[in-house]
Amino acid sequence: QLQASGGGLVQAGGSLRLSCEASGRTFSRYAMGWFRQAPGKEREFVGAINWNGISTYYADSVKGRFTISRDNAKNTVYLQMSSLKPEDTAVYYCAADFDSWLHGSTWHAPAYDSWGQGTQVTVSS
Repeated sequence: QLQASGGGLVQAGGSLRLSCEASGRTFSRYAMGWFRQAPGKEREFVGAINWNGISTYYADSVKGRFTISRDNAKNTVYLQMSSLKPEDTAVYYCAADFDSWLHGSTWHAPAYDSWGQGTQVTVSS
């Protein structure tokens, strides 16, 4: 089970850190991803991290502004968001890919096996 938190209202240019805590002892085996969905739009890939945190992959829209990290001892993955823009407004979801490594479909929502509930991020202009 995945539990995302940390969303809120922030001004453009500000920062937020989202957390996603997993229950269970197998969290450290999984690659983890973050997605987002804005009203009226499809779910969009944000970024992903492999099981040990060595490899990350980001959507072009967030590259250089967002950073994914994980703490396997705490069963938690983080999404640090900086230089936020109004277009970053969305519900953000974390997801687990039972494949440990990033791969060609890491950006694709169906590749993920377990999803958390979303957390709302609103960026005001």
